Amino acid sequence: MLTKEISINGIDYHITLTDQLINQVNNLKSLYSAAYEDPESFEQVSSEISTAINEIAAQAEPPVSDDDLDKFIQDIIKVVDKKAAEIEELVGKIAKQKKETKPEKHSKSKK
Repeated sequence: MLTKEISINGIDYHITLTDQLINQVNNLKSLYSAAYEDPESFEQVSSEISTAINEIAAQAEPPVSDDDLDKFIQDIIKVVDKKAAEIEELVGKIAKQKKETKPEKHSKSKK
């Protein structure tokens, strides 16, 4: 687990990047996409968006003020996206190393 610090308006918020938090952030991004793609569904999705935002913000220390909530959510989405990109890059490097170091099997022909 990794703890991140997000500074907004002179307040340092600390939040731990757990699998649960990452899933909540990704769910929130999906809800935003759904509302954007189908504006008529916004009213239906907006309560889910609000719930997701509150669940994410509740994990921060100290509690996120209403004035800082929008910026906090924007920043936590950026943090999660950056972490996902780092993991993807690392997985790619590992896969490349495995491919380069994998011994090739030579098949012997039977005579």
